[in-house]
Amino acid sequence: MTDALTAHLRDLAATASASADALGPAINKAAEMVSATVKRGGTLFFCGNGGSAADAQHIATEYVVRYLRERRAVAAIALTTDTSLLTAAANDYSFDQIFSRQVEALCKPGDLLVLHTTSGKSPNLLAAAAAAKKKGVATLALSAKGGGPLAAAVDHCIIVPTDRTDRAQEIQLAIEHAICDAVDKTL
Repeated sequence: MTDALTAHLRDLAATASASADALGPAINKAAEMVSATVKRGGTLFFCGNGGSAADAQHIATEYVVRYLRERRAVAAIALTTDTSLLTAAANDYSFDQIFSRQVEALCKPGDLLVLHTTSGKSPNLLAAAAAAKKKGVATLALSAKGGGPLAAAVDHCIIVPTDRTDRAQEIQLAIEHAICDAVDKTL
């Protein structure tokens, strides 16, 4: 078992190294988008499915509560947490509309919608990106597996260089933490 665990960590390290080599400018642009939103008093909205939903909630919490240092609370909302709203939207419309209905209701120009995905193919994320565009809301995605159709549907996409779902989520969370740290330093 030790060999398998060590191999897991070595593979993660290799993916992290490849991401660091390839994604510096893309991560910097994302950090600038988040920082500009926070500085102008906009709200950060996060969404995703499955493990990406958990990551969306995790990162929203880092902004509202704190990350590594004390600072003012930052307006951030995970669109994945209201079970009544999610189930009503899925039941009355479709699962494809669970995020777009919230974007339509809550987002405004000056906000930023951050979409977490490992495939870039989820219909509900594509619908959320389209709803954000319609409202003049900036969009940022974190994806993998080549980015999928979502990469072309958002203002900016960080595409982690892996086809593995678990590695993509691990690296995306590290990227989001790095961005949060950079934004914290500007506050």
